[in-house]
Amino acid sequence: MSNLHSNFNQNIDYVFKVVLIGDSAVGKSQLLARFARNEFSLDSKATIGVEFQTKTLLIDHKTIKAQIWDTAGQERYRAVTSAYYRGAVGAMLVYDITKRQSFDHVARWLEELRGHADKNIVVMLVGNKSDLGTLRAVPTEDAKEFAQRENLFFMETSALEATNVETAFLTVLTEIYRIISKKALVANEESESGGSSLLQGTKIVVPGQEPEPQGKTYGCCSSS
Repeated sequence: MSNLHSNFNQNIDYVFKVVLIGDSAVGKSQLLARFARNEFSLDSKATIGVEFQTKTLLIDHKTIKAQIWDTAGQERYRAVTSAYYRGAVGAMLVYDITKRQSFDHVARWLEELRGHADKNIVVMLVGNKSDLGTLRAVPTEDAKEFAQRENLFFMETSALEATNVETAFLTVLTEIYRIISKKALVANEESESGGSSLLQGTKIVVPGQEPEPQGKTYGCCSSS
């Protein structure tokens, strides 16, 4: 069972980098604000610069720091760089249930993600804005079928109403932890055969950055 943990001063057992991807204006920043700070702004502006926020949780008695990265609007220019994906062990692939085009682009985002990230990255397909059900343009069944075909988790959320937002993030983080734990169990056997094929946890290093304050915005990373 996963639960939120409010004591930020203790030792961190794991840092998990999770990236938010998807078309512009589908609500990625709102999902992040709702999860990290339990906020929602009706007057949301496009994100500028590379931003990540952190949240510390307790999963299976281990302290996990989730580091959630937002694309910072680069997706409008097809300029999400490989540096954005580097080290990510989870991804939230977000579309807007009222915008069919945002769902049609999901396959392209997934292809780009898989081209840059660890092949075992944990991916959650997120149909956001479920509160706008009367304007729905993407049937839930369409998204479920796509998620099953591509082996993704799937959930519909409302950042506005806080529906399923925490559940979606916790599902991804718990699955990452499960994979990392499994990797730790087999690490000794694998060490002689060239290393484990399971997901690799990565220490995140932000150039010139001491331990990060929450919600700080940085200039865009350069492409590798």
